[in-house]
Amino acid sequence: MAAPTLQQPSFLLANLKADTSTKPLLQRCQDLVKIIDDYPAKELHAIFPWLVETVFGSLDGIIAGWNLRLLHSRSNEYNIVLEFLKPSGPMMKLVYKLQAEEYKYEIPVNYLPGPVKACIQEGVLPDCPLFHNKLQFPLSGLLTLNLALNPFEFFMFNFAYCLLTPKSYPQGQQGSSTDSAYFVLVDTYLKYFLPSEGSVPPSPFSDSRGSVTAPSPRSSSVSFAGYGVHSPSLLKHHIFHQPSVNADPAAQEIWRSETLLQMFVEIWLHHYSLEMYQKLQSPQVKLALLQYRLSMSSMPCQPYAPPGSGTRHTYQVLLPFHSPPPLWGLLEEPFSPTEEHVLVVRLLVKHLHAFANSLKPEQLSSSPSAHSHTHTSPLEEFKRVVVQRFVQQKLYLFLQNCFGHWPLDASFRAVLETWLSYIQPWRYTGEKTNPQQDQNRTVPDKWESFVQENLLMYTKLFQVFLNRAVRTDLVNAKNALMVFRVAKVFAQPNLAEMIQKGEQLFLEPEHVLHHRQPRGYLTPSQGGSYVSSRQRVVTDMVFRVKSHVYALEGQDCQYKQMFGTELRGAVMKLIQIIAQARQTAKRISDHSSVATANNSFMSWFGLGSSDHNNTFNGAEDSGECLKKTHEFLDRALENLCQIFKLNQGQLTQLISNLGSSEDDGNCKQLPDCIQGENGLILTDLGRKQIISGLRRFDIQYQGDPELQPIRSYENALLVRLLYRISSLINDRFGGHMNALCSRPDFLGRLGRHYLADPDSTTQLKQSPLSRRTLERNRQPRLSLRPLASYRTILLLLVFYAFGGVLSLGPVSSILLILSGCFLLGLVMTLFGDKLKKH
Repeated sequence: MAAPTLQQPSFLLANLKADTSTKPLLQRCQDLVKIIDDYPAKELHAIFPWLVETVFGSLDGIIAGWNLRLLHSRSNEYNIVLEFLKPSGPMMKLVYKLQAEEYKYEIPVNYLPGPVKACIQEGVLPDCPLFHNKLQFPLSGLLTLNLALNPFEFFMFNFAYCLLTPKSYPQGQQGSSTDSAYFVLVDTYLKYFLPSEGSVPPSPFSDSRGSVTAPSPRSSSVSFAGYGVHSPSLLKHHIFHQPSVNADPAAQEIWRSETLLQMFVEIWLHHYSLEMYQKLQSPQVKLALLQYRLSMSSMPCQPYAPPGSGTRHTYQVLLPFHSPPPLWGLLEEPFSPTEEHVLVVRLLVKHLHAFANSLKPEQLSSSPSAHSHTHTSPLEEFKRVVVQRFVQQKLYLFLQNCFGHWPLDASFRAVLETWLSYIQPWRYTGEKTNPQQDQNRTVPDKWESFVQENLLMYTKLFQVFLNRAVRTDLVNAKNALMVFRVAKVFAQPNLAEMIQKGEQLFLEPEHVLHHRQPRGYLTPSQGGSYVSSRQRVVTDMVFRVKSHVYALEGQDCQYKQMFGTELRGAVMKLIQIIAQARQTAKRISDHSSVATANNSFMSWFGLGSSDHNNTFNGAEDSGECLKKTHEFLDRALENLCQIFKLNQGQLTQLISNLGSSEDDGNCKQLPDCIQGENGLILTDLGRKQIISGLRRFDIQYQGDPELQPIRSYENALLVRLLYRISSLINDRFGGHMNALCSRPDFLGRLGRHYLADPDSTTQLKQSPLSRRTLERNRQPRLSLRPLASYRTILLLLVFYAFGGVLSLGPVSSILLILSGCFLLGLVMTLFGDKLKKH
């Protein structure tokens, strides 16, 4: 098709922009497919940045793009977008076509995550190799610094950044749904570029040399501190240090996979506070990691580098410019991830576990020394190190930030499940297990090294979760479920023992590190001993745990043992709060059951409560939730006892003592208050008591009962009609009613029974009301509103039908009903006080 190629790129771009507002999405995509197939890369290069911005939106959020996060399966455009953006679709075909020509596209440094941006603006090259050899140094100053990315990196950067751009969701539509086009595309890209089975399909386009070009090789002097603190660089022989990228076709496969993962991790997870940023940039941390890395990656018979032998230039690379550290507040606003963001991160974590666990058993069991002499595909090597090197550190900081700043509500479930997914890699091995057996399945011993190398993921985040749990309303079934989930995960057989062993390795004396045997030890077949071999294995384990903790918390961190005395006290405090929540849930459930019973079958005959102030509407749903709360908390207590080896007798005594104290009247007490000029004022302790459900005010409706909202069991038309009638009667005969009710004799008592509000003189000092409200006294009046109740109407119909059976006319039936009501009033007036005392 020769005619389109004669068109200049500027006209092509102008036509595409014009079509945006005139053509539907389907037709525009069809036109783009033809353009991508027919036009050469030189002309497609001019429209590529505009097309990416049109699809994903602008980085500043002004241009919304195709709104992938708002596009759900119910939309007509959903399948069109997925087809156009899938890994083998037209958009990726355009990326590969431009990639073969080595075009570059610029991204302002200001759109990088805060820590990376601060590092670059301080003149220090970031640890992540994704940013190496890509900085464009400006002449005008630091603020215009850009990154030059190749087409694949540019596409993935914009796709990943789309998740961070603020979106205004339409009313009634949530952005955290997992069926959005964006969520589905993330899952599709992960499965395509990080396959658990097979390999990544090759690129359909190639340059004149026969393959798509990869980035420039990284200098050997650049540290791997950002990606891997536990093992030597297994990928450097295939990616960064090979003389020719095109010599090994498999390197193309691993390069795309690594680029996608690095982009996702850097954009989604690289957010943390100034304090943590400074800690990770401290020389002590870098030197500790350098010493460990030298000791682990040295060749056989090479002496171990002594502590303190590193220099400043071994842990950071200075850029051609260097400026004083800028103020953090000028660089980055506080980062608060959304629930949708966390759900996408959880999808990434789950897939990476499945990807890493798909490593062949023979490759997994082979030692690094043996591995270096055998041919293994780069993808297999990538699987070996992907979680520890690429994800661990930044995910830990991301979760720590979420744990500390997320609201104390049920939306924290997304963060919690992301954490629990990471610390349970054995759930994503691809093995099909029975759900019943999976609940009590012992954690295999082969995961011991993973637990030790991720010790803080288990211990430190568990401690932070405890601090959240004691401040959460555990009467809420959703919050109780989260406590149960954590306790259930940590109660898995063999997991607590692995964590304890990891803590023991970290607490080994420091002199063990300095007397470590050289790496070139002799094996038993070479004249060595099994004792020295075993000693070296233990020492290596100590190094792994210590380097992990120092890398994430700094070398001067004060580590708190998960099974130490201090944390045990925090667990006992949580158990007390759980027990209190159980008591509160039980009390509310009992109150709800009584209220439901009083307003059920017997109330139709006037024997139940007619209280309009009943706050337990929907008691059935409330009772079901409270049952779940009780169940979750009971099972959480059992699991906590199993984890921390708590004495069941002491726990039972603690709960029984707490229950007896509640039964002794603690639940009837008011929240902690102080007396003010206008009533009671809550203290901080009182607020905590109300939030946790331990105490509450006896709140009742204090307005005119006639003006309460119309209930579902009342006829709205009758309520309004009877209110007007009663208002006319009260206005006309109000004085006579007041005089009658003021009499001290029997007639006065009978009048007060029918005309006065039983609670009219009651001063509710149990709620913080003003004195004027407390001292208010209602006037006697006639209330006809009970006649508008469907219950009353049904009872009257029953009496009329019964009168018809007895051959009584309507007038006779009305007189009989009025006589019965009058006699009932006489009985209540004569014996009401005795009945109340009884």
